[in-house]
Amino acid sequence: MRYRRLLQKTGVLLSAVLVFSVLLALLAYILIRGIPHLRPSLFAWNYTTENLSLLPALVNTVQMVLLTLLIAVPCGVGGAVYLVEYAPRGSRLVKLIRTTAETLSGIPSIVYGLFGYLMFVLACRMGNSLLSGALTLAIMVLPTLLRTTEEALMAVPDSFREGSFGLGAGKLRTVFRIVLPAAMPGISSGIVLAIGRIVGETAALIYTAGTVTGHAQGIMDSGRTLAIHLYCLLNEGLYMDEAYATAVVLLVLVIGINALSNALAKYLVKGR
Repeated sequence: MRYRRLLQKTGVLLSAVLVFSVLLALLAYILIRGIPHLRPSLFAWNYTTENLSLLPALVNTVQMVLLTLLIAVPCGVGGAVYLVEYAPRGSRLVKLIRTTAETLSGIPSIVYGLFGYLMFVLACRMGNSLLSGALTLAIMVLPTLLRTTEEALMAVPDSFREGSFGLGAGKLRTVFRIVLPAAMPGISSGIVLAIGRIVGETAALIYTAGTVTGHAQGIMDSGRTLAIHLYCLLNEGLYMDEAYATAVVLLVLVIGINALSNALAKYLVKGR
């Protein structure tokens, strides 16, 4: 028994070291190849074939993240609240929704892109625009937000709800003042996962948001994100240095947004 525990502990430790080493090597490779090629011209306001500025794509990426979250978070959190707090536990409807959400999580992003192209770009006549891309990405990340929020709500002890009911609070007030703040760390984890997928998505956005290099002046304008900008540079094969520099900016953007989301979640938990 003693040797078995030692073997299990060693295996877990080696797995952790292996994962951390791979992650560290990946980050080091991107930073070493990209940082030397960061130059002021890459952050020019307008894109040209001479400067290959990534700033328009960066602005479009931030707009895409905010617009997608504005659509997906209320739907995902609201759906999870209904499944956990209002729907009868163990009902067929709840099981069907959970099964559907898990199935949608495994669909390739290219399928979402084709659906978004046929539905939003053509059928709804939105054209290649930020709104078409955001609606498509909202459908993509909705299962993740739904399942993570549902698990976070189910982890809240029933004693919290019973105590609130005992003090005379209603169902709605209990959900918004007691249950949701207690589940905020789990909800923020789902939002962080959604942000990571939004920022790194290319296949779905090529068909819906388009690859225009300029700034999107509104949600009905087309514009490429940083991931699409990186893909286009690599696909041409002539701007490898600029592609690695864009990868560094994309990496910093993801880390920064995730840190901001975690800080906001902690602030909301402390302030409740």
